[in-house]
Amino acid sequence: MITRENIAEATKKYIEENGMTKSELSEKIKVSRALLSRYLSGTYDSDPSKIENALLDFFNAGEDTQTDTEHKTDAGKRDIPEFFAGQDAVNVLATCDLCQKYTALGVVVGRSGYGKTYTLKQYAKRDKVCYIECDDSMTCRDMIEAVERSIGIPKCSGTIWTRVQGIKEFFNINTGYLLVIDEADKLMTKYSSKKMEILRTIFDQCDVGVVISGEPNLEIMLKAYLPRFANRADYFVKLAGLTDEEVRRYLENMDIEEKALDELVYRGCNSNTGCFRLLNRTVKNLMRMTADNKTISSMDIKAASNMMML
Repeated sequence: MITRENIAEATKKYIEENGMTKSELSEKIKVSRALLSRYLSGTYDSDPSKIENALLDFFNAGEDTQTDTEHKTDAGKRDIPEFFAGQDAVNVLATCDLCQKYTALGVVVGRSGYGKTYTLKQYAKRDKVCYIECDDSMTCRDMIEAVERSIGIPKCSGTIWTRVQGIKEFFNINTGYLLVIDEADKLMTKYSSKKMEILRTIFDQCDVGVVISGEPNLEIMLKAYLPRFANRADYFVKLAGLTDEEVRRYLENMDIEEKALDELVYRGCNSNTGCFRLLNRTVKNLMRMTADNKTISSMDIKAASNMMML
């Protein structure tokens, strides 16, 4: 009798006795070949229930009737998560939650492409979260106006000091807010940190949590030029990038040859250029260029790469 405990060995025996390939069996049970292969080799780290249910249905119903069973899994799916909660994303979300809950100051740093901005924007969908994405051209007045817009108070024509008082009054009356300042490294140089000092004043004198985020040099600049800001940080997150296991989990609903999967893992994890953005761009190009239900190969990745600036 085939059970969950012996299903893997029974499947390998069935494939061998019937001269069947893993690809042929994966088509019958409507699970990608890559998932089936990892499950049978013992390298599948996620919940195996989906694959085991498909295999049990196949053996219980019989090969000829399996395609008509009601217990089909997602055949040929080529889905990637809209938001992937890897460890970096979990750490960023947790920091935002703590800063909002305890009116604390958090600092998030990470290389470009690691997903910090996308994660912060996901958190900004929550109530009482004000998100601002900065750029190099911002003046102090521009930044103050961006804060005013994010919290929904009318723009006024007073001095910088007057407008900051209005922002502080809003946060002290309306408690429970989080102010997220993304790309904060663009607000300061070795010669000027006025914009960051304004943010520090708002944090010091208001009942509001603040999270600032930027490239790795944000940490260096804060410690070198704004120690009064740096020593107020209650939480600090330094993004580490995707792991091998996370990339494989991100791609688990795609049918990818093992060699091709290894290449995508490298694009997501290597220490030089590897990042979530490069992985995501490559995968989306592959999905556009290849037919539905086609197993993605190394040649497909090469073709997709020829259309990208790597």
